Amino acid sequence: MNLLKVYTALLCCGLSGLHAAAPAPEKMPLWEGEAPEGNGKFSAATKCSLTLYRPEKPVGPALIICPGGGYGGLVLGGEGKGIAQWLNANGITGLVLEYRLPAGRPWVPLLDAQQAIRLARLHATEWNINPQQVGIIGFSAGGHLAATATTHFAVGQKEAGHKIDQYSSRPDFSILVYPVITMGELTHGGSKKNLLGPNPTPELCQEFSNELHVTDQTPPAFLAHAIDDKLVPLENSRLFYQAEKAHHLPAVLLELPNGGHGLNGYKGPSWDAWQKQSLEWLKEIKVL
Repeated sequence: MNLLKVYTALLCCGLSGLHAAAPAPEKMPLWEGEAPEGNGKFSAATKCSLTLYRPEKPVGPALIICPGGGYGGLVLGGEGKGIAQWLNANGITGLVLEYRLPAGRPWVPLLDAQQAIRLARLHATEWNINPQQVGIIGFSAGGHLAATATTHFAVGQKEAGHKIDQYSSRPDFSILVYPVITMGELTHGGSKKNLLGPNPTPELCQEFSNELHVTDQTPPAFLAHAIDDKLVPLENSRLFYQAEKAHHLPAVLLELPNGGHGLNGYKGPSWDAWQKQSLEWLKEIKVL
């Protein structure tokens, strides 16, 4: 055989070993057995899962990804898998959360998000995650879920019988993209109805209006919202941003000039801008 061909073949083998592809996504159940509904009841956990997307070269942080869909469906493409792939390209582990749809059971999505955060910390060593850099990202109604996870969380119980319950469900940071925030007048009607039911009490609406529950312990947030969003008004993001700043949290609100809800179908200058600037913000808060 020609020596040049042998050398070239060996060289190519060596290079392919140096540039191994990232591991394939791993889909796993979110709950073992039945899942809680938040009212003392449990039901089969057949419609929720977590899919792990590992970067080729992980740098530590991980993000639970909450797709939108008005709490009536899940946009798992552009707001799920696509986001995981973008995170992986920047060394960040992505975990796409297929949360249970509430159908009037308001606590169900939140319980799933909290479980996902705990799972990330439970498997931190195995998944090459820094357990103190587990954040959450959400879009539209998924942004409401992500914001709810940052304002409604539980610390870990060291004496808990189940090991996973020993871990905190508090995210370390959040990225909220055209999010539903409030259940007040400026909310998205469809998301509100699907989450809280057709005739929610004022107390329930207040409980899920996240701008009312920001404290000094709320994680920092990066928000992005188009000023021409006709579906979910920009004021949603402004309310949460103002609440964070009132507590001196390192929040950022990027008001995008155009793109509407969904930012032109997950492409274009406005879409690129929030991705670029959110990564810069993660560097500023020392996550990257």
